[in-house]
Amino acid sequence: MNRADLIQQLAAPKTYDMAVIGGGATGLGVALDAAARGFSVVLVESHDFAKGTSSRATKLVHGGVRYLAQGNIALVREALHERSTLLANAPHLAQPLAFVMPSYKFWEAPFYGVGLKMYDALAGKAGLGATEFLNRDETLGLLPNTRRSGPGGTLKGGVKYWDGQFDDARLALALARTAASRGALLVNYCAATSLSHDQGKLVGLQVKDEETGLRYDISAKCIVNATGVWVDQFRLQDGQALGRDVDAIVAPSQGVHIVVDRAFLPGNHAMLIPKTTDGRVLFAVPWLGKTILGTTDTPRHDLVREPLAFKDEVDFILGESARYLTKAPGPADIKSIWVGLRPLVKPQDSNVDSPGATQGLSREHTVLVSKSGLVTVTGGKWTTYRAMAEDVLENCFAAHLLPAQAGGVTTELRLVGAQAMTQKISDAPGIHLYGSEAAAVQALPGADRMLGGGLTEAMVRFAARQEYARTTEDVLARRSRMLFLDAALAKSLAVEVSELLQQETGADPALDEFLALCDQYRHLPD
Repeated sequence: MNRADLIQQLAAPKTYDMAVIGGGATGLGVALDAAARGFSVVLVESHDFAKGTSSRATKLVHGGVRYLAQGNIALVREALHERSTLLANAPHLAQPLAFVMPSYKFWEAPFYGVGLKMYDALAGKAGLGATEFLNRDETLGLLPNTRRSGPGGTLKGGVKYWDGQFDDARLALALARTAASRGALLVNYCAATSLSHDQGKLVGLQVKDEETGLRYDISAKCIVNATGVWVDQFRLQDGQALGRDVDAIVAPSQGVHIVVDRAFLPGNHAMLIPKTTDGRVLFAVPWLGKTILGTTDTPRHDLVREPLAFKDEVDFILGESARYLTKAPGPADIKSIWVGLRPLVKPQDSNVDSPGATQGLSREHTVLVSKSGLVTVTGGKWTTYRAMAEDVLENCFAAHLLPAQAGGVTTELRLVGAQAMTQKISDAPGIHLYGSEAAAVQALPGADRMLGGGLTEAMVRFAARQEYARTTEDVLARRSRMLFLDAALAKSLAVEVSELLQQETGADPALDEFLALCDQYRHLPD
């Protein structure tokens, strides 16, 4: 992806059918859906694609077992349908994963098992595998590091069920590149700075190339605000232009994840604890050769790009893990700590910030169309990104911002790199994550030169040439997932990656900023 060519296209006078602000899961999904229907589309992202929440998920493609417990049947049914669609359209990046729920009280297995059987029933033909009741030995066989004596007594057995897992940042990149293959123009490191109105109607926006500081005007018939936890920024700007008061709709929630060695969760099964000491869910998930522990759900109001974990969040995850794992990780075992902000939607009758816990706020998405025509979408989750995009398009049609067209165009649209897999996402990272593009990567210089952690010189060159990578962080955090897997290893590779990237792009790879970020991802909160 030659950036000069992208900027030249951006600068050319043109009125697009749709302009999308935000290059996370939602914005990229909208851009792909619109481009697949034949609309002209431009998308701008102020940082890198999936830089925010969309690269910091729990890596699960799921219907939402806890949403079933809350009685939100419609959300679960939709998510289960979308789960199967995602797994079919990106098999190199999303695959089935078996979960085991250990039971230490006599009632737990039958109680949760009945709910999971309902989960299977809602999935129907889209199911990934039948729920099974396990005895004690079977549970220990699948989760060998599980405590034989834990909360509530001795291990009685467990329940095994199926969901999916994925590589979130690389899936976002696949969406971007697939949209580009359908004619969309996507530019990262290009921030939307202001909206343009004409007689009360939204007609475009001004953007700034973050690398050069140059500004460009974009004209569009329809503008979609898909900036996640930051959507209220543009909603407020839109309201001010029209002389109207606008209430914030997002109550951000912070989710913390800890990464440790695979030795703490041997095998290919994930562990789910449905109810911890404070009522939250705890996951232990095998992912790219490591184990992810999480997540928390804590209200947060400062919308920083790189939020820090709170000490009590890290203590909670480690403490709960120790209640269920014979060999439990401690602070010294942490390879990386990463934090994401979820854009939870406030109840529509509430005009004030949510003062308490965020676990009860809706995980469903919301689409709003302002008087000027600004289409805002927020909330939701990765699994349902495609359905969210279709809903956005339907709202654009209903508001007469675009001519109506039939939906379903992305239901069977396989993403760039899609092919049948022989390796699992839970395995160590490697060339298999490129799917059908593996041969193209291997054809580049440095294919046999391993830098470390499964990353080769050729992968860095491919990231720069084909995957929009501009900085060291882009490569080591999102094209490769090194920062999220082992921050110390990422730091050790940063100088070499930076040099290769500069050879390819001629741009400043922001090495010093990335080295500081590596320290943050290893930092234990005081």
